[in-house]
Amino acid sequence: MKLHDAITGRLRDFVEAQPMFFVATAPAGPGGHVNVSPKGMGGTFVVLDEHRVAYLDYHGSGAETTAHLAENGRITIMFCAFQGPPNIVRLHGTGRVVPRTDDAFPAKLALFPDAPDTHGARAVVEIDVHRVSDSCGYSVPLMAYEGDRDTLLRWSGRRTDDDLAAYRAKKNTTSIDGLPAFRG
Repeated sequence: MKLHDAITGRLRDFVEAQPMFFVATAPAGPGGHVNVSPKGMGGTFVVLDEHRVAYLDYHGSGAETTAHLAENGRITIMFCAFQGPPNIVRLHGTGRVVPRTDDAFPAKLALFPDAPDTHGARAVVEIDVHRVSDSCGYSVPLMAYEGDRDTLLRWSGRRTDDDLAAYRAKKNTTSIDGLPAFRG
């Protein structure tokens, strides 16, 4: 493993080229569930500068990341090379969620000009990165990328803003550990 001062050069190029990444968060203290979520879709992750990144958080059945970030802010993003030379990059930091209902959301949404569709985005997650590392990734399998799935975009495209708000109210108000997540 090697530590880096910032997300620059080959690290930035690697991160921006990956079609998939993983988000890890956990509640404070010894109890509760650690959460790891796969994320993807081209245009939904951006490097804002050498120590800041952001991604679009689309509607889903869970709200663990949102709840954990509200409680303690800790987050790690991991990228794996499934094609080409082996590599794993981890970005450790402090995250915050800007939900669709926040007045700042439209400005944050503008950070993603290449996103395929933003109607289904329930939030933007911004991360201040304080630790950047990469490691070999020798045991990560080689896999072929065939393209992004459009299932989530089609699902949200069939729903109005009110439908999506009702979905958040039904499925995203608390984490599996009962921590508050999306409100309103």
